[in-house]
Amino acid sequence: MSGTSLIAIVEDDESVRESIKMLIDSTGLEAQGFGSAEEFMDAGHLAGWSCLILDVMLPGKSGIDLQAQLNDLGFRIPIIFITAHANDRTRKRAIQAGSLGFLEKPFTTEALLNVLHLAMLDMENDDP
Repeated sequence: MSGTSLIAIVEDDESVRESIKMLIDSTGLEAQGFGSAEEFMDAGHLAGWSCLILDVMLPGKSGIDLQAQLNDLGFRIPIIFITAHANDRTRKRAIQAGSLGFLEKPFTTEALLNVLHLAMLDMENDDP
C-alpha cells in the first residue's frame, strides 16, 4: 500500500462499483473494487485502507456483517454504506456500529463526495 489515500469499494453490481471507482479516481484518490465482503477480506492489508464504501446487500456476508467483523478485529476504517434496500433498522445498526454515512441508491455524486470528504478528514484527525 502506498502513502496515498486508498478507498475500498465493496459492491456486487460491477457497473455501480466501476462508476464509483472512476469518480474517486477522478478526485486524485485511489480506489479498488471488490465484488463481495469475502473478496475484500481475502485481499488483506486491512490497515492500509483510508475508507470503505460498502453495499448493505452483498452475496454471502452482508455489508453490516462485514462492518461487525472489522469492528471485532479492531479495524476502525471509516465506512460509508450505500444501499438500494434502506430501512430504519439497518441504518440505525450501521450508524451505531460506527458508520460515517448511509446513502440510499440512487445517490448523487455530490452526496458521495461530501461523505467521502468527511471520511478523509476523519482519517487525518486520527493520524498521530
